[in-house]
Order: sequence, then structure tokens, then C-alpha cells
Amino acid sequence: MSQHLSDAALDQVFREARSFNGWLDKDVTEDQIHAIYDLLKMGPTSANQQPGRFVWCKSKESKERLAACASEGNKAKILSAPVCVIIGYDIDFHEQLPWLFPHADAKSWFEGSEDARKESAFRNSVLQGAYLMLAARSLGLDCGPMSGFDQEAATKEFFADQPRFRADWLCSIGYGDANTIFDRSPRPEFETFNQLL
Repeated sequence: MSQHLSDAALDQVFREARSFNGWLDKDVTEDQIHAIYDLLKMGPTSANQQPGRFVWCKSKESKERLAACASEGNKAKILSAPVCVIIGYDIDFHEQLPWLFPHADAKSWFEGSEDARKESAFRNSVLQGAYLMLAARSLGLDCGPMSGFDQEAATKEFFADQPRFRADWLCSIGYGDANTIFDRSPRPEFETFNQLL
């Protein structure tokens, strides 16, 4: 049975976590990257479709290639981070469903409509990107999510050999420099954007 996480854990993952714009000169190891993925993959997706496709830009060369696709304001956020992840998705994720969801013929549910596959791949890969951030924060790392980049250019640059993949958004991961964050923006109270019926 699930137990309530400690306040310290909730602070780390949610209440005190921030989106960082700059990074300390401290490495993120391949073992840490694998640990992040091993957690994020456990998050639920519809019919376990797992449409997220991740490119972990860790080398100087790969970050330079990615920064070339980014807006001016985001280039330094990519180049200075130990790792910057491209969160993308596979339009043909359904091809993997026979082994990912063996309980039913789930592949057939998605074969008739590419538009439906795109919608589902987009929705569920965004979920996986959120799990990525929660996983990284749970492991003591900081995140800097961003969308200011040319998605088409990044898709061509990093998914050229996978024509059904699409780049969607980015997330730098590392140890955040506290001098690079803004004051926390307002967060709405429950009554502002919620209905309890």
C-alpha cells in the first residue's frame, strides 16, 4: 500500500523545485541518465504505449548541434548544462504495442488513423517528459524545461534516420545555479482554476 511521502521529499520534487537557467560545473553521469529513464518509464501511458523518444545530448558536439536549433535565449541554457534532453515522440508507436501491451490487440486500435496516433503520441510523450522531470528531481538533480527551439530543425538533425519521430520540447538536467533563477511566479489557489462537483 502506498505511503505518504515526507515533506522533505515533496519539497524536493514539487514545492521547492525550480526551473533553472544556468548550471554548476558538475557532471551528470551515464548511470544517472539510465536511472532517470528507469524511473520515468514506470509512469503510466495509455495502453503502455511508451511513445516518448529521448535524445540525451551530453557531449559538447551534440549540445552544439542542438543549440544551433534553439532561440538565442536558450542556447546558453543548452550549452552550459551537463545534459540536455530532446523529448520527442514516435508517430508509429503502435508498431511496438504487441510486446508493450500484450493483453489485447492494441496495435489495431491505432492502425486506421495517423491523426489519432499523433494526438495520442503527443499527449503521452508529454506525460513521459513530465515523469522525466519528476525522476530527475527525485534523484537530486535539477531541471530546466524549455520550448524555444526549431522543432522541425531538431527533428531533421537528430531523428534523420527515424522519419516517424518528432522533436517536441527540451529539458536541461544538472545541478542548478541558484543565481540563475527568477523569483517564483504566482501559483493559483484551488478555487481559481478548479471545480469540485
